[in-house]
Amino acid sequence: MHIHEYQAKGLFRQSNIKTPEAILISTMAEASKACADLGGDIWVVKAQVHAGGRGKGGGVILCRSIEEVETACNQLFGTRLITPQTDNKGLPISQLLIEGGQNIERELYLGLLVDRQTQKITILASTEGGMDIEKVASETPDKIIKFGVDPLGTLKSDDCALIAHQLDLKASLADQFVTTLMGLYDIFISKDVSLIEINPLITTTDNNLIALDGKIDFDDNALYRHEDILALRDTSQEDQKENEASEHQLNYISLDGTIGCMVNGAGLAMATMDLIEHHGGSPANFLDVGGGTTAERVAKAFELIQTEKNVAGILVNIFGGIVRCDLIAQGILQAIENVGLNLPIVIRLEGTNAAAGLKLLDDSNADIHTEADLTQAAIKIVALSKEASA
Repeated sequence: MHIHEYQAKGLFRQSNIKTPEAILISTMAEASKACADLGGDIWVVKAQVHAGGRGKGGGVILCRSIEEVETACNQLFGTRLITPQTDNKGLPISQLLIEGGQNIERELYLGLLVDRQTQKITILASTEGGMDIEKVASETPDKIIKFGVDPLGTLKSDDCALIAHQLDLKASLADQFVTTLMGLYDIFISKDVSLIEINPLITTTDNNLIALDGKIDFDDNALYRHEDILALRDTSQEDQKENEASEHQLNYISLDGTIGCMVNGAGLAMATMDLIEHHGGSPANFLDVGGGTTAERVAKAFELIQTEKNVAGILVNIFGGIVRCDLIAQGILQAIENVGLNLPIVIRLEGTNAAAGLKLLDDSNADIHTEADLTQAAIKIVALSKEASA
C-alpha cells in the first residue's frame, strides 16, 4: 500500500525526523491563507499523488508570490498528473501540499528496503540526492552507500554515524543524520514497511537536515496489524478494477494488450502472458483467480476482463490441483451464462479430471474453444483475437 507525501512526513515527524513547515489544502480558497500562515516569500506547491517523478510531470511548482501560488493551484487542482511512474491516464489531483521554501546547501538520498539477495534490511544512501536513484546506481554505482542490517540484531547509532561519515557530513549534521536514520528504521520495523525513502534529504545553510520529500510503501499482507496505516489509504489513487478484484480475492492488473487472461496461480499467469507474447499477441491483463476457484469468482473475473475496451479475446488457463477440472468447467459455463460474454474464448484445462472438464465444455452449447495443450491454446486465441479486431 502507498501513502501520500504529506502522510509520510506525518510519520517522519512522529519519529523526530525534521520536515519543512507545510499546509495541506483541498480547495483554491485555502491557498492564499496557507501562504500567509506559513510566512516567507517563497513557497512550493506539490501535487499529492501516489507516484514519483512529480517534478518531471509538472506536479511540483516553485512560486515567488501568492499570485503564483494561486496560479499553480488552479493549474493542478482537478487535473490528472502524468509522471514517468504513471500510465498515460495519470493520477487525479485532489490535494496539494504548500510548503515553505528552503535554503538548500546539499541534496542527499536516504532509503531502506528489503534486499532479497542478502535477505537483510538494507540502507541505501548517496550524495546524489534529487536524482533517480536507479540511474545513479547504474551510471555511478560508486556513489551508492549500502549497509545491510544484521537480521539477528538491530540498527545501531554507530552504524548510522559511519554512514554519516561516508556522506561527509559535519558533526552537527551527523547527529541529526543519526536521529533521522534511526527514525526511519523504527518506522520500517514497527509499521511493516517494504520501502521507505527520503529524496532529497537536504542540508540547509542554517545547519539543519530536513526531509524535503517522503515515500513509504507498506506490506499489504501486514496491514491487518496496522489499522492506523490502513486508515491512510486513498482509493482514488488506485485502479478501480484492481480494487474491485481484490474484494473478490482476485489478483488483477490492467495492461495495454488485446487478449484477456484468466489463470489460477501467479507463476502460471506470468508464463501464460509470456506465451501469448511469444506467439504474436499481447496480454490485456494479469489475472490470478487463486487456488480456490469458484463459479462466483470466475464470473467476476470474466466481468472484469470484458469491461476492458481493448480486449478482443480471452484465454482461460486453469491447472486443477486441489480443485477438480470438471468442477471448474461447470463454474466456467455458469459464469459465461451469467455474464453474457460475446468475445472469442479459448479454454485450456490440465490436472485433476481435466479430460472430464474439457468434455463438459465441448458438449455445452457455449461458443468456446478448448485445448489440452497450452501452446496450442495461445496460438488459437492470438489468431481469434486478430480476426475479431480486423
